[in-house]
Amino acid sequence: MSASVIAVRSFDDQKPGTSGLRKKVKVFQQANYLENFVQSVFDSIGDFSGQTLVLGGDGRFYNRHAIQVILKMAAANGFSRALVGQGGILSTPAASHVIRKYKAYGGLILSASHNPAGPDEDFGIKYNIGNGGPAPEGVTEAIFARTKSINEYRTLEANDISLDGIGATQLGEMRVEIIDPVADYADLMQSLFDFDAIRALLAGGFSMKFDAMHAVTGPYATRILEGDLGASAGTVMNGIPKEDFGGGHPDPNLTYAHDLVEIMYADDAPDFGAASDGDGDRNMVLGNGFFVTPSDSLAILAANAECAPGYQGGIAGIARSMPTSAAADRVAEAMGLDCFETPTGWKFFGNLMDAGKVTLCGEESFGTGSNHVREKDGLWAVLFWLNILAVRKASVEAIVSEHWQKFGRNYYSRHDYEGVDSAAAEQVLQTVRDQFASLPGQILAGRIVSACDDFSYCDPIDGSVSSKQGVRVLFEDGSRIIFRLSGTGTSGATIRLYLESFEDDSARQHMDAQDALADMIVAANDISKLRELSGRDRPTVIT
Repeated sequence: MSASVIAVRSFDDQKPGTSGLRKKVKVFQQANYLENFVQSVFDSIGDFSGQTLVLGGDGRFYNRHAIQVILKMAAANGFSRALVGQGGILSTPAASHVIRKYKAYGGLILSASHNPAGPDEDFGIKYNIGNGGPAPEGVTEAIFARTKSINEYRTLEANDISLDGIGATQLGEMRVEIIDPVADYADLMQSLFDFDAIRALLAGGFSMKFDAMHAVTGPYATRILEGDLGASAGTVMNGIPKEDFGGGHPDPNLTYAHDLVEIMYADDAPDFGAASDGDGDRNMVLGNGFFVTPSDSLAILAANAECAPGYQGGIAGIARSMPTSAAADRVAEAMGLDCFETPTGWKFFGNLMDAGKVTLCGEESFGTGSNHVREKDGLWAVLFWLNILAVRKASVEAIVSEHWQKFGRNYYSRHDYEGVDSAAAEQVLQTVRDQFASLPGQILAGRIVSACDDFSYCDPIDGSVSSKQGVRVLFEDGSRIIFRLSGTGTSGATIRLYLESFEDDSARQHMDAQDALADMIVAANDISKLRELSGRDRPTVIT
């Protein structure tokens, strides 16, 4: 085996987004495209000579090929050890845990998360640092800068290695260990939750369904739910990971997880339903005919944290992304805890968790997690809910309704307009910005506008500033209209419209969210000219 230096030309489109670099598979299949980005990562992360790299992904098309390329490059660049999930599989939260447990220098996670997969669909790659979390903006900016000037990459001339058998292989000077992708994660979950109580719940007639959407959490959910916890065979549906996710869109929401939604809204619905996404970091929670918004889920987990053994010592604080509803803020205030509002992107929670400021974190985009890893964690959230249900001995709907009565309800919805022309999408936000001076004091949707801004965040730990993180129209009663462009797509732009209104009258807390927010939806479209500029008469997805 010999190392080679390959001359290349740079690409101008390798800027990482909120979760790494995501492009169509065919873009990654261009000569040296993947290699350029990986070498740019290696050139930007410091001295890792003799260190360990963690590597794995969600099993989508191109995953196995990319792993072989990266292993040879890691060996040629000086890593001494690589930990790779069997079959190339590692969920994103499991990868974060492996990085932390084995004190790896960092990891490369191959995923485009909730985006579709297949030869004509999406692929992604991101670098996670030694704390297990996504690379902060300083690192991703350095990687992007390097991609624009790179002219060579280093690789090892060697045959591909087998990814399917657990064990060790030597690749040049680097030891490659193929590890069980589930075992370490399952042990971590058992340390956090009362498996005996959950096992008793499932044995006592409680029924549930978990939709893995033919994505990475299938093996994790099957081993933990059906194996360790004794749920009946078939509890996990769509549990075999496929390179194209079975032709589905692995985004756990009411639109794309339609198989599960039909089951949970049927006359004979189970007591509990949940789904996770492509790489295992997102979750959707349902009761019998009842949907729990991710914003409410974060608040309810925080309010009931003492139900789970891993959190009975108390939580340090809560953090939420800016577009996420303020439901968690009300819980934090009642518990005497700090609640931090950050930009969208899990990397912004890492500093807060490392500094011991927060324990629980969440994003409205179906992501919830805690300081057990440095990523959001779909199956963790499901197990947390099962632990609460086992202790509270009440239905999902009853627990949520009681929460609203105690803390009030934040009516909340997100409207996604996907695949919009990028220039038109930018103009939607600019149209609102142009009214910043005139909107305060006006009445919209029966509410008085108090302020408008482009959300900016100063990290309280390192002082870094992130600006233009979302256009906000704020009302005196706490209601909000927010416009933001998603950073997770690969084609055109996705406009995300967020709407929120608080209701503390228990007699008015059980309306359909779209009905409760109807006047705000009209106002948002009026001030932004969203439908006119986007050419869309309705959202692609409503959550």
